[in-house]
Amino acid sequence: MEIESNRSFLLDTNICISMLKNKYGIREKILEINPENCYVSEITIAELYYGASKSNNKSERIKDVEFIASKFDVLPIFPALELFGDLKTKLELSGNRIDDFDILIGCTALKNNLVMVTDNVKHLERLTGIKIENWKNCR
Repeated sequence: MEIESNRSFLLDTNICISMLKNKYGIREKILEINPENCYVSEITIAELYYGASKSNNKSERIKDVEFIASKFDVLPIFPALELFGDLKTKLELSGNRIDDFDILIGCTALKNNLVMVTDNVKHLERLTGIKIENWKNCR
């Protein structure tokens, strides 16, 4: 799969975890498209801190979260909150509810015109207008 170098990407939590575990060639893909073209949501950082807190090796996992936050610009969710309300309502009315954190991350991608990079295509593709790539399938 050829990636356009002029596009920017929002990395979902599952992609960040795969990168930290050095799986699926995610690190190489990020280097290929340039880390400066990659962003994460505040929600992803929150989810990573939650995972670190549950870990048997919390101090090392906290370092992983700090690494992610230092390597990628962390985008605030506040600008996407109105869109979150609209899309959550639309999903509920259509009977297609998904997790609030998934909606918030997806709305961050939409609001910032970023391609959502996720392995959670099944849920996030329900968000109208979102562009999605699954880099776990690129090998």
